[in-house]
Amino acid sequence: VQLQASGGGLVQAGGSLRISCSASGLTGSSTGWGWFRQAPGKEREFVAAMRKGGPGTYYSNSVKGRFTISRDNANNRVYLQMNTLRPEDTAVYYCAATGMGNPISSAYYQSSTYAYWGQGTLVTVSS
Repeated sequence: VQLQASGGGLVQAGGSLRISCSASGLTGSSTGWGWFRQAPGKEREFVAAMRKGGPGTYYSNSVKGRFTISRDNANNRVYLQMNTLRPEDTAVYYCAATGMGNPISSAYYQSSTYAYWGQGTLVTVSS
């Protein structure tokens, strides 16, 4: 299994960016997906997730209403659309996929739920 995150870059505050994650070795529709981020000097934190089998989605309070997670099952890709970006959104963003089993809703917020991780893509929001 390999996950590859891409699409990060530099954007001004208030702008938008869409990052994506491609997966090989997994079937997108039967996998739960998550996005986490880690800012310099901080711990990795949950951003958004999509339930295995869909369509349930979960968001951290800090991004709710601004970010949207979605997936393209046909192409085994997951996206994170980020709108109204803020400087505090600056971080390396990681995509993650669940393994076997069907996690309960609350588990999607926990990094330990995810068996597979991508390498991360850097998003920098300038003020």
